[in-house]
Amino acid sequence: MSETQSSERITVFSDYVCPFCYLGRESLRQYQSTREAELEIDWHPFDLRSGKRNPDGSIDHSVDDGKDEDYYEQAKQGVRRLQEKYGVEMDLDIATDIDSLPAQIASYYVKEHYDYETWLTFDVAVFEALWQDGQDIGDEDLLVDLAEDAGVDGDEIRSALADDGLRSAVREKFTAAKRQGITGVPTFAYDGHAARGAVPPEQLERLVEGT
Repeated sequence: MSETQSSERITVFSDYVCPFCYLGRESLRQYQSTREAELEIDWHPFDLRSGKRNPDGSIDHSVDDGKDEDYYEQAKQGVRRLQEKYGVEMDLDIATDIDSLPAQIASYYVKEHYDYETWLTFDVAVFEALWQDGQDIGDEDLLVDLAEDAGVDGDEIRSALADDGLRSAVREKFTAAKRQGITGVPTFAYDGHAARGAVPPEQLERLVEGT
């Protein structure tokens, strides 16, 4: 994977199925637009569905994770408030039935095997497919289409999604995030400091620039 060595990098822990991760990335985009130097994203996957996963990686929706209707209504209200704040239109407020694991596996593969701009194009497309178009980012054919649009060989994505070793590697990334103390997403980390949630651009500026 090639990288621009002179670029600064901000670490971002996120899950595509998290609406606040999508909104947080919009906040980061707005902050990046004010900078002269590029600020690359070092993405680390996180699994919001970890408490509901079966050993084979499938989701058991019958598991009680403590998130009731009141929780989701509060989340929807929070999403709508941030949509207005950041000037973002979204097709969905939350996506409770969509599994992001296939998208995270595909994204991890692209990140490891292609250049940064190709990964970023794919990453943004996955977010937009879900939150702008209401599409199921757990669908293999959709991920192949998004990857091909970003310049990635679709057959590579199909192979990646069928690779048990790659699946295990991504799930280990989930575990590693928890070991690092990441308990919620999005989490932005820079130079030993962190900010959690879809924080405003000015807070990201303070995180990175210490102002």
